Amino acid sequence: MTGKLTPAMLEELVFSRTGAPNEDVLYGPAFGEDAAALRVGDETLVVSSDPISLAAERIGTLGVAIASNDVAACGGVPEFLLPTVLLPREEYELVDTISAQLDAEATRLGMSIVGGHSETVAGLDRPLLSLTCMGAADRYVPTSGATPGDRVLLTKGAGIEATAVLATDFRDEVDLSADLLDRAAGFFDDLSVLVESTVLAPVASAMHDPTEGGVLEGLLEVALASEASLVVDDVPVREETRALCDAVGVDPLRTLGSGALLATVPEPETESVLGELDAEGVEAWDVGVVEAGDPGVTLDGDRYTDPVQDDIYELWE
Repeated sequence: MTGKLTPAMLEELVFSRTGAPNEDVLYGPAFGEDAAALRVGDETLVVSSDPISLAAERIGTLGVAIASNDVAACGGVPEFLLPTVLLPREEYELVDTISAQLDAEATRLGMSIVGGHSETVAGLDRPLLSLTCMGAADRYVPTSGATPGDRVLLTKGAGIEATAVLATDFRDEVDLSADLLDRAAGFFDDLSVLVESTVLAPVASAMHDPTEGGVLEGLLEVALASEASLVVDDVPVREETRALCDAVGVDPLRTLGSGALLATVPEPETESVLGELDAEGVEAWDVGVVEAGDPGVTLDGDRYTDPVQDDIYELWE
């Protein structure tokens, strides 16, 4: 499964139950939108909350990246973090490991941990981590803004997060060289999208960071949220990603995709923004186009309209 509720379930069970209305909520809960936008005085505050239950070896590092990416992918500058850490009973030593990872990654990305919560919970067999991230935005960029004629841009490639997780949690279970596995584990350093979001936010009509279900699910969420059709010809996949995904039987386009950023950009801006990304050392490609029509994604000639299942979860069962 993707780990996410279906659009129909969200509409029935979540989006109709959002408490009292407030005029300072500029963007609230909606399908495909990973962060809210709140008016605070003359500023726009972007707020997101995201859990992580896998990647036991680097859960703190990955958690900071995932939470801050949601804010960055909406045009915000991630600044404040509040982690909630739930631990299996009697495994207090994990506090040291996870808090050290949280501190190191937050420091590396220039964010402050300003609060949170921790406790042990009966019945858990692995730690659970959820982080709330906040930051101001000069221009909020939704998932739902893709417009016919826009080009579809992708940074870094598919399955970046999955590559790092597989290379650490499953290192002893795959028949691959130590050199390749070391390079793949280094993908943890590629998980943040702060650099590319800063370049893209001023011009993008939509931005979205693919997570569960991978780049394919991310494209589909942009298409459905924008009520548009995305036609994509090719999605780049790194050598290390291809090797690890093949080793465990996971499709790199349909698995944990944090580290990539999807954006739709008006066609006249495409060449210049790709040049800016290159100047910042970020790999990026023009992979497709937004068209009018029934919402969905056409990838290499195949049409997708339903949520994508992420097979990586089965590896922990």
